[in-house]
Amino acid sequence: MKLGLNLGYWQRNADDATATVLAAERLGYDSVWTAEAYGSDAFTPLAWYGARTSRIKLGTSVAQISARTPVATAMTAMTLDHLTGGRLLLGIGASGPQVVEGWYGRPFAQPLARTREYVDIMRQVWRRESPVTNPGPHYPLPLPGDLGKPLKLITHPLRPEIPLYLGAEGPKNVALAAELAQGWLPLFAFPSKIEEMYGDALSARPEGFDIAAMVMVIISDDVRSALDGVKMMLTLYIGGMGAKHRNFHADIIGRMGYAEAAGHIQALYLAGRKDEAFNAIPDELADGISLVGPPGRIKERLELWHKSPVTSLLIMGPRDEDSLRTIRDLVQPD
Repeated sequence: MKLGLNLGYWQRNADDATATVLAAERLGYDSVWTAEAYGSDAFTPLAWYGARTSRIKLGTSVAQISARTPVATAMTAMTLDHLTGGRLLLGIGASGPQVVEGWYGRPFAQPLARTREYVDIMRQVWRRESPVTNPGPHYPLPLPGDLGKPLKLITHPLRPEIPLYLGAEGPKNVALAAELAQGWLPLFAFPSKIEEMYGDALSARPEGFDIAAMVMVIISDDVRSALDGVKMMLTLYIGGMGAKHRNFHADIIGRMGYAEAAGHIQALYLAGRKDEAFNAIPDELADGISLVGPPGRIKERLELWHKSPVTSLLIMGPRDEDSLRTIRDLVQPD
């Protein structure tokens, strides 16, 4: 199982994570990932860390497709891939209607069709086989009219095929990842339920397909406090990261078997009763999607991940070298 470090969003008041990234590279971590929502972007921090490292792969988890046109993302990815010697792993995702329509002012409808067009256009850009065109309704190229004409990328990419990952939660979107991409980035993964939830969607995945699960890790002798840390994160995502009638994070928790709890948590959160929403999250849910507690307990819990289809663990939380070493030794004892 490969091991990566997911730094999440860059925060203005946070320390520069360069020391953490350098430690992860020294310890043999395969990759480091950054995220975006409606604050920091995903690419700029990767350029910063890429300039200070030489081996570790650099992933976006995820770059939102509504934030940039397909050719803009393809250009950014190509440039960063060149500058870092071919280390980019491009994770993209449709995000959710609250962010897409409320922040980017773009329609959210037909996210699978939009993603399919987006991927095709990016790959046309990187391959440079001919001027880029797209007849689809979401990203028509060239724009109908008399002024535009198809163009071809001026710069030759370092790699004509940049590894592509999809952030996906619904079964249809996961199936699209297995069809189009080199990997899938699940935000919430309950290892013992992955086959039940996504077995059909993943059945056609190619050999070498990377299921890179983001996993919150808290090393602590105080298991209660550690679980509460996971529950704080879940409270926000289930309760507030989505529209009232369209919250994909709440939906995935429902498919894990906690539909009634997810609906209750969201209702409490939207009513301003956030403490009650926090208390409504089942401990077994928080424990199932994370790795928390002292090293011995985490080692036992890791068995479920090793038995699952997950091929990469993207660790969220630890930033100090000792913790990163402990996790490495637990995940990759040999």
